[in-house]
Amino acid sequence: MKRWQLLISFVSARVDEVGYAVAQTVEPPAWVQSGLKWLGIMGLVFFGFLFLPWTQNVTGVGYVSSLSPDVRPQTLHSMIPGRIVRWYVQEGQQVEAGDTLLLIGEIKDYYLDPELPLRLREQLRAKEEIADAQREKIKALRRQITALLVGRDTNLARAQNALLQAQLRYNADSAAYKAAEIEYYLAQNQYIRQESLYTQGLRSLTELQMRQMRFQEAQAKFIAAQNRLRVSAADVENARLQLGSLQADYAEKIAKAEADLRSTEAYLYDTEAAIAKLRNEIANVEVRRSFYAVIAPQTGYVVRATKTGVGEVIKEGEPLAVFMPAHYRLAAEVFVRPLDAALLRPGAKVRLQFDGWPAFVFSGWPGISFGTFGGRIYTIDYVDTGNGLFRVLVEPDPEDRPWPKFLRLGGGVRGWFLLNNVPIWYEIWRQINGFPPDLVPQFYKNKPFSAKAENQQK
Repeated sequence: MKRWQLLISFVSARVDEVGYAVAQTVEPPAWVQSGLKWLGIMGLVFFGFLFLPWTQNVTGVGYVSSLSPDVRPQTLHSMIPGRIVRWYVQEGQQVEAGDTLLLIGEIKDYYLDPELPLRLREQLRAKEEIADAQREKIKALRRQITALLVGRDTNLARAQNALLQAQLRYNADSAAYKAAEIEYYLAQNQYIRQESLYTQGLRSLTELQMRQMRFQEAQAKFIAAQNRLRVSAADVENARLQLGSLQADYAEKIAKAEADLRSTEAYLYDTEAAIAKLRNEIANVEVRRSFYAVIAPQTGYVVRATKTGVGEVIKEGEPLAVFMPAHYRLAAEVFVRPLDAALLRPGAKVRLQFDGWPAFVFSGWPGISFGTFGGRIYTIDYVDTGNGLFRVLVEPDPEDRPWPKFLRLGGGVRGWFLLNNVPIWYEIWRQINGFPPDLVPQFYKNKPFSAKAENQQK
């Protein structure tokens, strides 16, 4: 047992001597130890760096624009076809609202007459006089129809009275005829009996002749009454015919007068339509002549003339010049992806870099960036621009320094839409995993903003 203990003690002593010798042989130099020291310090610094705050952001590019659509660059068009007579301004010249930019002349033969409005007014006056004459004729025809109606009623009443008189005479003659007929047959019977008695010798010839004379008188009265009755019947029939003739005659005259009245009214309506057309044509000519001078819609600058030559023919609606209003509010139109547009809200902070202004940008640390300008989202389009991007309109941030006064509309701009403040390690982890930024930025939690509400307060 002691032998084994001695052996173990000897081996242990030898191992310690060898290990110390090896350690003396592989000991690192001083510069390696210093490097390892600095690596450790840098590791600690990097570890602390991972916990620094990082501002999540969404980037987009666009161009400088105006906040109001009515003061953005616009194209002046020709309202009528014609030819350029004269330019009154130069490119880049500032003009006031209402100043004449250029003069356009006519090329259509209908409008070449310099006294065309005077000619049209003369035609209008002639048509108006014709219309007045037609109105007077209509009044006369209506008076004529009224007179015909009154005359018809009067004459018909007279004819009806004549018919009534004829019927009364017919009735009287009919009664006289009946009496004459009775008297005739009575005288005839008496004459026949008297003649029989005379044949028998009971009456004298004188008495027979007296009866014969009375019979002949009764016969004459009967024939006369019969003739008067026939004349009365003819008068009744003539009165009826006269009444019908009067009705037909006045109906024809009234119908003719009404036909003339309707024809005159129709002609008056045509004349009034021609008058309205002439008035419309006069107004169109006057408005068209007001388009000869192309005027400045507001104070601004003539940027570029698209039609320059004097005498050059232009079409209706053809562009003549590009006009830029002088007074406008700067804005930036930045375009973002649909995935990023869902993270933005009106009022969110934006950092902008304009073309031509040097900048040193830390997208995650906007506070230490140099050369960028502040903005905030004014509005976000509800539909895309047609190429899969959404337009975001950004206005200057009143809490930040003002934008450069020499900015030109149409210049390029790059924007960083600021979202949440998160640790750097979280942002690295999010980028590695492809996760989107947080949906609800801290900005909205701390300071809600509505661009519309602020505009109303202003």
